[in-house]
Amino acid sequence: MMSTESFAHLTLAFGLLGNAVSFMVFLSPLPTFYKVYKKKSTEGFQSVPYVVGLFSAMLWIYYALLKSNAMLLITINSVGCFIQTFYICFFLFYAPKKARIESLKLIVLMIVVGFGLIVGLTQVFAHGTMRVVIVGWICLVFALCVFVAPLGVVRQVIKTKSVEYMPILLSAALTLNAITWFFYGLLLKDYNIAIPNVLGFTFGVLQMILYFVYKNKKPVSDEKVLEFETKVVKTEEHRIPEKNDQDIIDVVKLSALISSIPVVAKLNENAIDVDDRLVVEPPVPNHTIEVAA
Repeated sequence: MMSTESFAHLTLAFGLLGNAVSFMVFLSPLPTFYKVYKKKSTEGFQSVPYVVGLFSAMLWIYYALLKSNAMLLITINSVGCFIQTFYICFFLFYAPKKARIESLKLIVLMIVVGFGLIVGLTQVFAHGTMRVVIVGWICLVFALCVFVAPLGVVRQVIKTKSVEYMPILLSAALTLNAITWFFYGLLLKDYNIAIPNVLGFTFGVLQMILYFVYKNKKPVSDEKVLEFETKVVKTEEHRIPEKNDQDIIDVVKLSALISSIPVVAKLNENAIDVDDRLVVEPPVPNHTIEVAA
């Protein structure tokens, strides 16, 4: 059987690997912000992924501080808080007035009110181990909710028979990060960390399987969109904006940034222009038309 010292070394190894992968996730949006800097405008992008990412990092830091053996969670999420705060400030500086106001509202709602209530209520009404259990369950539920996001990508790939917006590097990194943090949580016997990553590993493997199934398939989305636009032009005087596949990938981007510790990783050097974008706010059409696939 493995000794206690061997367990400690193995736990440290997985924790350090998880820190390294998560750090690269935090840095992945830099090319996008460089483009924003060059254009001096956020061009309709949203700050939602970065505000939610900051909230997640702060939540995991609070959880780690209540425990006695989770220093590696504190280190990576402290770095995450700094980087996410930088992204948010950068966004607010270049965002138009309306987007800036919406972002400030979201910050107040999630960071000030949401996180403040979690800390305040658990400090007042919970004590000792019960406080750790409650905060751990909050982190667990939040992480599980985040892992639902890739379902949109899976659905889009099956519907369009195209993996254009789901590169293999993304799925491989997602799987690697989930495995790393799963074993870290398992070795620590912290199931609040381990359990969500079972779902992350499952989605990662599923996306890689879909990639190899559909990578040589002919996409059908372009033909359907063209046919739809032709009908719309004949019946409407204005153009109805088409559905943007990137909107769904942006949800995965949200998952990636929330995954400062045990959640989703997002690494894609070959398609960084697609995957490392902020969430694009789609234009609102005057009419809503539902088209059966």
